[in-house]
Amino acid sequence: MAVASKALSTAADLIKAPLLYKGKVRELYDLGEHYLIVVTDRISAFDYVLDPAVPDKGNVLNRLSAFWFEQTAAVQPNHVIHSDVELLGDLVAEEGKEQLRNRIMVTRKAERIDIECVVRGYITGGGWRQYKHNGEINGIPLLDGMRKNERFPQPIFTPAAKNDVGHDEDIPFSCMEEMVGADIAEQLRDRSIRLYEFAHAYCLERGIILADCKFEFGLIDGQIILIDEIFTPDSSRFWAQDKYELDTEIDSMDKEPVRTYLLGSDWDRDSKPAPLPEAVVAETTSRYRAIYRALTGQELR
Repeated sequence: MAVASKALSTAADLIKAPLLYKGKVRELYDLGEHYLIVVTDRISAFDYVLDPAVPDKGNVLNRLSAFWFEQTAAVQPNHVIHSDVELLGDLVAEEGKEQLRNRIMVTRKAERIDIECVVRGYITGGGWRQYKHNGEINGIPLLDGMRKNERFPQPIFTPAAKNDVGHDEDIPFSCMEEMVGADIAEQLRDRSIRLYEFAHAYCLERGIILADCKFEFGLIDGQIILIDEIFTPDSSRFWAQDKYELDTEIDSMDKEPVRTYLLGSDWDRDSKPAPLPEAVVAETTSRYRAIYRALTGQELR
């Protein structure tokens, strides 16, 4: 088994470019004509960024996004220019390039559309909770008697309004139309569903169910471009096909070990949790490496 790389918590001291934005996981740097996105190994759960960082998490997220952007480029144009740290030249010192290898992406600058484009192929998670409450998801009426984790006859599009502070807000499609215009709203819905269907079929061939996912889009010269990340364990819910069941909580192929540990601990939920145990960190690294291997057929090196 390959040894995990050293965890990267930030790249701020490695890159000679202005830091524009620091999210829970990603950092955005301004290269002038382009953006530089660095995917760190930071991990968040229940709205807290946790310690320590998880080795190889950012490596997996960035490489999976690069993989999927390439796979789907014919389906939907995206913002990627390259993901080769060597092409950054003296923006990164030589000693920093190895730390950033497989963790960077240079992209075109897009005007972000402030909608989280969520596609659900199965009724689970927050969608299941909405359905149990009123028989709908984001204002979409659903059939009576659906069971938890059941597959929809057709994927459904359930957008959310982007909120950089706190949770995104689930909204009905009519509200999205008011926010971005009917034409863009319809294009985002159709493109999102097409992307989901492409990846769902790809995953099923590899024994994985893509239960739901989310996308972000932007505009470049009036054209809709896919941005951010795509079909990673942080933006999608993956289930092992051989563990699929109705009416139960299916273990997702992501940071589930962290959530399980926190929910079973004496954490008060009102303050940042204590550092994660070494065993939980190691198991989480293993999960991310496993989903990379399952989706790409390659070992993470």
